[in-house]
Amino acid sequence: MVNQTTADRTMRRQVLLFLSALCLSCALGQVSYSVPEEMTKGSVVGNIAHDLGLDLKRLKSGKARVYTGASVEYIGLNKDRGVLLIQERIDREALCGETTPCALHFQLILENPMELFRVTVEITDINDNTPSFTNVEKRFEISESAVIGSKFILANAIDSDIGMNGLQRYSLSPTDNFVLKLENQGDGNKKVEMVLQKPLDREKQDRISLMLTAVDGGEPQMSGTMQIFVNVLDVNDNAPTFAKPLYRAKILENSPKGTSVTTVSASDKDIGSNKDVSYHISTSKRLISELFKIDSKSGEIILVGEIDYEKAKSYQMAIEAVDSGGLSDSTKVTVDVIDINDNNPQINIVSKSDSILEDSPPNTVIAMLSVNDPDSENNGEVECNIDPNIPFKIQTTLNGFYTLVTEVALDREIASQYNISVTCSDEGVPSLSSSVTLTLQISDVNDNAPVFERSSYEAYIVENNTPGLSIFTVRARDADWNQNARVSYILEDSSVNGVPVSSYVSVSADSGVIHAVRSFDYEQIKDFHFRVKAQDGGSPPLSSNVSVKIMIQDQNDNPPQVLYPVQTGGSLVAEMVLRSADVGYLVTKVVAVDVDSGQNAWLSYKLQKATDRALFEVGLQNGEIRTIRQVTDKDAVKQRLTVIVEDNGQPSRSATVIVNVAVADSFPEVLSEFTDFPHDKEYNDNLTFYLVLALAVVSFLFITCLVVIISVKIYRWRQSRVLYHSSLPVIPYYPPRYSDTLGTGTLPHVYNYEVCRTTDSRRSDCKFGGAGSQNVLIMDPSSTGTMQRMQSEKSILDEPDSPLEQKPPNNDWRFTQGQRPGPSGATGGPEVAMGTGPWPQPPTEAEQLQALMAAANEVSEATATLGPGTMGLSTRYSPQFTLQHVPDYRQNVYIPGSTATLTSNPQQQQATAQQATQQALPPPQASAQPEPPKAAQTPASKKKSTKKEKK
Repeated sequence: MVNQTTADRTMRRQVLLFLSALCLSCALGQVSYSVPEEMTKGSVVGNIAHDLGLDLKRLKSGKARVYTGASVEYIGLNKDRGVLLIQERIDREALCGETTPCALHFQLILENPMELFRVTVEITDINDNTPSFTNVEKRFEISESAVIGSKFILANAIDSDIGMNGLQRYSLSPTDNFVLKLENQGDGNKKVEMVLQKPLDREKQDRISLMLTAVDGGEPQMSGTMQIFVNVLDVNDNAPTFAKPLYRAKILENSPKGTSVTTVSASDKDIGSNKDVSYHISTSKRLISELFKIDSKSGEIILVGEIDYEKAKSYQMAIEAVDSGGLSDSTKVTVDVIDINDNNPQINIVSKSDSILEDSPPNTVIAMLSVNDPDSENNGEVECNIDPNIPFKIQTTLNGFYTLVTEVALDREIASQYNISVTCSDEGVPSLSSSVTLTLQISDVNDNAPVFERSSYEAYIVENNTPGLSIFTVRARDADWNQNARVSYILEDSSVNGVPVSSYVSVSADSGVIHAVRSFDYEQIKDFHFRVKAQDGGSPPLSSNVSVKIMIQDQNDNPPQVLYPVQTGGSLVAEMVLRSADVGYLVTKVVAVDVDSGQNAWLSYKLQKATDRALFEVGLQNGEIRTIRQVTDKDAVKQRLTVIVEDNGQPSRSATVIVNVAVADSFPEVLSEFTDFPHDKEYNDNLTFYLVLALAVVSFLFITCLVVIISVKIYRWRQSRVLYHSSLPVIPYYPPRYSDTLGTGTLPHVYNYEVCRTTDSRRSDCKFGGAGSQNVLIMDPSSTGTMQRMQSEKSILDEPDSPLEQKPPNNDWRFTQGQRPGPSGATGGPEVAMGTGPWPQPPTEAEQLQALMAAANEVSEATATLGPGTMGLSTRYSPQFTLQHVPDYRQNVYIPGSTATLTSNPQQQQATAQQATQQALPPPQASAQPEPPKAAQTPASKKKSTKKEKK
């Protein structure tokens, strides 16, 4: 039967394994399997390689392994087959208990490249545990008089399996007198009870044997049993009887516990267990049960509490005798108490002080006491005392009153608090006493400065720390209390290498924790000192300071630096070895340093790569490169050695250096071989790119700046030529109006200005308005037509090659001295009229004044004719004002003695210059006294002329 059950189990496990393999899921690097518990070692869990899509070669090359952490490795990996196998016996109940679902979680790790897959194996339950009871048997003793419906609780069975494999039902047999009752409880278990359904009869059957069976729901079904034995008891029909209905006893108060008070006795006529009698104190008073107890077998009453005559002079209690069948009888016991001296003195605090200043004078009253003893005669006489080792004393004042005073000066630093015990004893035999404890706080006075735990501090911190790192803590203690003992820590001002120490460290004002403000570098600073001050919160505050030394510990944060051979980017350095060199020939020596210290600076040299490793070696400690065999003619001329220099730090840092060695007997041979030595192409390409980019940026910036500077210079030069090079006095001139003889209308005004500047006038501004006319009209009175003459040449002020001296007037200007406009138009000589005479004389001061007055009058009349809305004279002279009906007196400048008329309109200047190159001025007709040219009338000039005619 057992073998068949084992075979059935094995078959079911295989079926479950097959179904679990079909139901496995693999998603996002995670594989899940489900296997039953108790599988044999070596059983296949699943083909992990197939499920993860991995090749068996990948499992081997990747060194696949199962990682379970610190837990037992129940599942193993067979890399040859790519399957997961059972390595250890899996007991679901031991692994997970009642937890569901029960699963094993582990990881499959591959290397080169590193991959990780999570694997979950769910352990399913099998019915491998039988329901069992804690006790294999249960015994009951039930009276034959037990009523129907009486319940008797039975123990529950235990089944470690879960689900259907767990405990399912109970059964009881036989059911002649008892039936089984099951009741579900809140925790999921069942309450099992045996209920009496038929009266018992001891004379017919004095013992009953029952069988309780617990059955689970697994396949195959398993069960457990418990044997129940019921002993039927005889009916008790005789009650116990006491010998006395009342018992009396006496006891001294304060008798020790365990004192026997009295003994009661009762008898029962029954036999066997029905004859056994037990005694109990049946009283509802709690005080009785706290003072007395009775021996349930012998009936002896024993004192278990303290008897006080002042509380109660006697005690009464009821004693009950009960046999084993539940029948009983009762009696009364009276206990009388005998009085003795059992009252302690009573101490009452009338008044007291909770605190006192430590500098209080002696004999300061701190408390008043009242002492009373309710006893009489000698038992009521009381004497009070205190500890003689404290600075206080007690004095008697009135009958029953005492005062507690200070005896000497107090010091809070010696004792901040006193617990004063006052003991008062009476004269009784034995003497009784009472005591009271008074707590007195000594108020502090700020008379102690903070004291550091050490006279100086030293701390270490590793370099390259993070800012804000806690280095260590300084602590100072103040013997004072409360605010006077509150210590604040302050970093005293000082400097480290010229830098404030506050930029290196900071100290927490409350805790004294010193933090690093910056990251330290051992190579820059190895240690530094500063002072921390501890200051209390008293008034005035007291303080002390301490010296702190911070020492920086080195880290291996610097790689070795190769000093020789020097690595150059463009040139090639090679060491030369003669072909006749012997073994051990010193070729060169690699020299390197490490700025770290200690073992971090211990350097070792290794040959990493070489053209011929069998020819050279590098000294591990000294970096010397020597030959290890005889140099032959077959050895290549160009030898390239790569030497790596490592320090001894953790982790170690390294640097590499390339040593070029030329194996040759002559220097020309070396040159011929090393001319095509390859350089670092990538380095040259990068360098060329950055050089070209930098050159383009610098060239662009240079050209831009050059253009801007030239433009500004030309602009300033033109302005300076206009304002500075004019050295002639200029007199304002207002030409008369011209009439249009062709009947096409009235031409606009053309006003010419003559500007006179001093030699210092270049410091002031000179502004010209926009042109109001493009042409200058000249009228010959002898002709009937109108001649329009364009300006034939540019102003001399605009010519870059013009000299500083003004040129004489052109020959084609035919006006005589008397015909030229202006107050200085006096008749000149013939040489002036022909344009070959001297430069005209400058006007006198009277002529200049007369011209200025005429200009002011003209401006005044023009302003009056404009009316409202013309923005006044200042606005009319602004360059933004371009109304055509307002004459602009700033457009043209006429220079006496010259054929040029200066204008501020650049378009007019350009057009005039172009026309001057295409046409020549016609020769003017001679006239005795030609009238000055008149400008065309504008509305403003017409009104002005009308006003003059009316006058």
